[in-house]
Amino acid sequence: QVQLDESGGGVVQPGGSLRLSCAASGSIFTVKAMGWYRQSPGNSRELVAITVNGESTRYSSFAKGRFTLSRDTFLRTVHLQMDNLKPEDTAVYYCNAEVIPRGADLESTEYWGQGTQVTVSA
Repeated sequence: QVQLDESGGGVVQPGGSLRLSCAASGSIFTVKAMGWYRQSPGNSRELVAITVNGESTRYSSFAKGRFTLSRDTFLRTVHLQMDNLKPEDTAVYYCNAEVIPRGADLESTEYWGQGTQVTVSA
């Protein structure tokens, strides 16, 4: 089984920072893509940032200039550094990964973390 373990959520004041981390573990051959989505009450889940094939990183417009996604391929881990947080960033943040399980015939499977709460409030 593949598992995504998330950490780093919490409560911060506007303008503050948080660093989210997600580590993939289990029977993994390779991780093709890994990143973060978020969802606030009443809204659909939306992309925050994702790195694909270890080559490029895509950011949603609200994340550009404030959030930075980094990946440690060897450790199968991504970090989302979030700076200058705004109340609008309040949401549950979900780690997402496209994984080729060990032993699979190059078939990829998408996995989701349980979600970590980020609250930005004065």
